[in-house]
Amino acid sequence: MSYDSGCSRLSGERVVRCQEELVRTRKTSWHASMLAVALACLASLNVAAQGAGSFEARLKELGIVLPPAPKPLASYVPSVRTGNLVYLAGQGPIVDGKATVTGKVGAQLTEAEGYKVARASILVSLAVLRAEIGSLDRVTRIVKVVGWVNSAPGFTRQPWVINGASDLLVEIFGEAGRHARSAVGANELPLDIPVEIEMVVEVAPG
Repeated sequence: MSYDSGCSRLSGERVVRCQEELVRTRKTSWHASMLAVALACLASLNVAAQGAGSFEARLKELGIVLPPAPKPLASYVPSVRTGNLVYLAGQGPIVDGKATVTGKVGAQLTEAEGYKVARASILVSLAVLRAEIGSLDRVTRIVKVVGWVNSAPGFTRQPWVINGASDLLVEIFGEAGRHARSAVGANELPLDIPVEIEMVVEVAPG
């Protein structure tokens, strides 16, 4: 027998009290349901936040240690911040002012070797970025990457070389690491490095 049918079989004041009790019961049940939904939403948000994790922690998971941020080779600064955008000067495989790898991709280096150089070069850019903003956890989006490849005559696979940088950015930053990009061939690069990469990054205010 339902609660409604029980009320309908009463009379007088008992009917009124029964119906009032029914209304209170339904309201209590509705509030309890809404509270359960709200708590479930909060739990989902917490899980999502934990799942998003930290970009700095992601570096550790990947076993990546950023190199020291290099000093500029000439008359420029390694990074400039305007608003929420950070513009990073071109970086390559250079340590203490000396190239660690040299040569043209398609001649002295293979495409696969160029890919690895691009991957190493973007780590230098990230080191400069961290020095500018304090922590990579403040990154909200990798906006643009421009990569130059020191190319042998006839070599036209610059985009696949610069994938070394782009793929790593996605590994570290996930969807926030997907970016617009240009990959350009050059007949020479400073110190005969195989790859030079510059980047524009959006960061959280503060």
